[in-house]
Amino acid sequence: MKNTVAYLLVITLFITSCQSVKVVVDYDKSAQFTSYKTYGFLKEGIDRAEINDLDKRRILKSVEAVLTEKGLTKSETPDLLVNFFTKERQEVNINNNNYGGFGYGWGWGWGPNIGAQMNISTSTSIQGTLYIDLIDTKRKELIWQGIGRGSLTTDVRYKEKLINTFVGSILEKYPPEIPL
Repeated sequence: MKNTVAYLLVITLFITSCQSVKVVVDYDKSAQFTSYKTYGFLKEGIDRAEINDLDKRRILKSVEAVLTEKGLTKSETPDLLVNFFTKERQEVNINNNNYGGFGYGWGWGWGPNIGAQMNISTSTSIQGTLYIDLIDTKRKELIWQGIGRGSLTTDVRYKEKLINTFVGSILEKYPPEIPL
């Protein structure tokens, strides 16, 4: 019984680790992050994002929810402009599980026959990157960028949850913890 529980725990950890979003952030160390209280979206930048309008709306809705939760207010005259863009690539994984054997049989002649069993499998996945930029409207400069990378899905049932995971994981790092 203990082995079964341990096995299930390992499988669960493996599956959840495969679905995680890897996040990297960069920011302007001179920016006064505590002074930013309002945000808006950079329409021109978001319009250029190379994803469908449904996913754009999902990302916008998720960004709004996270920034509102962090205490920022959406405004027509914002302190910060939010922009985002995406990249994706298809990843092909090839697994070559060869194993050899030894035995008698018909080969190049009568006698020992050494052979190999070929077992090759392939799988594909779509890896996506979401960039979220925060721009200071007064300075007209990028002050913070979060980048999230992870596996994507084309299954509509899971898109919203996956987008919320990407956006939440990235914006979890905003504002940056600036060492004193």
